Amino acid sequence: MSDRRTTIMEAAARVIARRGVRGLRVEELAAEAGVSTGLVYYHFKDRTGVLRATLQFINDRADRYTTERAAEARPASPRAELAERLLLELQDDPVVRENSTAWGELQASAVFDESLRDDLRQATEEWSIEIAELIARAIPTAPPAHTRAAAERLTALLEGLSGRWLADILPVTHARALMSDAITVELARLQP
Repeated sequence: MSDRRTTIMEAAARVIARRGVRGLRVEELAAEAGVSTGLVYYHFKDRTGVLRATLQFINDRADRYTTERAAEARPASPRAELAERLLLELQDDPVVRENSTAWGELQASAVFDESLRDDLRQATEEWSIEIAELIARAIPTAPPAHTRAAAERLTALLEGLSGRWLADILPVTHARALMSDAITVELARLQP
């Protein structure tokens, strides 16, 4: 991704996190990124193109901060790696907050904007598959359909806990504790 395109994507994530999808105006995005409106249109064609690219950008960024940080931590077991990957989505870090807020805004707007649904569905599917693969490594005897269902439950719970944490309904430490408990319960259900 070019430096200008990255700058625009970073600005789009900030604007969406701050003002929501409905509050995203290309002119405001251009000002936030320090580029011309024409350059935004050059890279993304239209507002829908910006939204779709922003979804991919925040998805890629989340993958980097969870995968890379989990690799740096060198978890001792597949279960620890699973926990690390999920819990990294619940950390009081500005990038994580921005990413999670922007994801929630894009997801909520897809209720009314069909153009985002396929991209959201695909991103969610990819994330569930990654988590299912980690679960399968932790519990190799579990049937694939069961690991997939557990991954869907865990990722859905994580999204809900993230929303509550971001809205200051519960502290991040409590959200992390609830997520850890859920991981334990899901893995125990899969044991032979």
